[in-house]
Parts: sequence; C-alpha cells; structure tokens
Amino acid sequence: MKIAIIGYGKMGKTIDQMAVEKGHEIVLKIGITNLTDFTKEKMQQAEVAIEFSNPESAVENISNCMKWGVPVVSGTTGWLDKMDEIKVICKKENGGFFYASNYSVGVNIFFAINRQLAKMMNDQPQYQVEMEEIHHTQKLDAPSGTAITLAEGIIEEIERKSNWTKEKSDNNVDLPIISKRIDKVPGTHEIVYSSSIDSIEIKHTAHSRAGFAGGAILAAEWMVGKKGCFGMKDMLGF
Repeated sequence: MKIAIIGYGKMGKTIDQMAVEKGHEIVLKIGITNLTDFTKEKMQQAEVAIEFSNPESAVENISNCMKWGVPVVSGTTGWLDKMDEIKVICKKENGGFFYASNYSVGVNIFFAINRQLAKMMNDQPQYQVEMEEIHHTQKLDAPSGTAITLAEGIIEEIERKSNWTKEKSDNNVDLPIISKRIDKVPGTHEIVYSSSIDSIEIKHTAHSRAGFAGGAILAAEWMVGKKGCFGMKDMLGF
C-alpha cells in the first residue's frame, strides 16, 4: 500500500517506521519543512493519506485529500467543530474519510466499557463521576479528544449529566475533566465514580505511541477503496 503521511512529528515518524516494517511504501511525508510538497500531483501518488497535523491545518488538509480523490485517515484533535463541514465535503466529493480521536484498539475497547458502565450508573444517583486525563507536554489541546469522547459517552448514557467542564464543578449536571500535562506521558485516562461508601474506577494507560500508530495503519489498510465517513466502530465491528 502506498501511503502519504501529513504531519511528520513524533506520531508521523512512528507511523512511518511501523508502516515500512509492515511492507507498505511511504510515497510522501509532509512536515513543517516541506509544506509546498502538499500538492494534488504528489498526493495522488498515494492510495491513502494518514493525517496527524494540528487543529489549525487539519480541516484544509482533510478537505484537499478528498477533493483530490485520496481517502484520508485523520487523528488530529481540536477541530471537531468543523466535522459537519468535512462530512458535507466527503459526500460532495464522493470521498473516503476515517476519523478517530484515538486509534488504539485498547482505547476503543475502553470506550465501549465506559459506555456500559455509564449505562449501569444511570440508575445510581448516589455516585458522582469525574475524569482525569494526562498527556505529554507537547499536546496542545486540553481536554484530549479521547477524554471528550469518553465524556460524551457518559453524558449520552447518564440522564443527570448534561455537559463536561474543564475543571471541578459543584453543579451536579457537570462532568469534570481534569487535564494534566507531564513530560513523556503518552496518554492516561481515568474515570472515577464516587459515593459516600465506595468508589469504582476504570483506567486506560498507554505505554507508547505504538498502539495509536498501529491502529491508524490498520484504518488506512481498511479504508483503501471505500467511500463515505467511517470510524473505529465501523472497522472493529463494535
């Protein structure tokens, strides 16, 4: 498979290494030093693009890939207020688009566990819930996209919760997300339900970027030849 990597930071480099080890060919690497190489002619050498850039450029990157007929797998977070715009472009261009806030298979299992636990807690108002997420200091957005996905899953299942907040709150309808940035931490997410008599905790800890990169490559393999908008639930069959 011929892959273009858009965003050649730490994640892009990990994807590059792992994709080559799997026998794929990286035909284009776009980083901050060669942005002028991001052209229709060069992109169309690829069968699929993997996009891990930044919130400011993600929408344009994804849009161009679909307009140029290249299916794109994106893991950039912090731009999701424009998701409806991207879906419109995908339909208009008959493009292929795959998005996940987190490509780790383990995290997506964690998403499913989170929803199931929240569904059970809907009838247990004595428990209050909050979340903590920890990432490396280079991560620009907070809360993380993964934390927001977890929060949205809880809010959809627990009727007494209506929104998430970036800090602790005395309002019972709020779901607090505490964000911490610590050097060299790939990603940790913990959800705690607390009552006066006990606590229930679920936690996912990433040990490296390999899980994220490997999942993105799996998604790229899965996307070749597909049209429409997809996510990890589609690929994993959850």
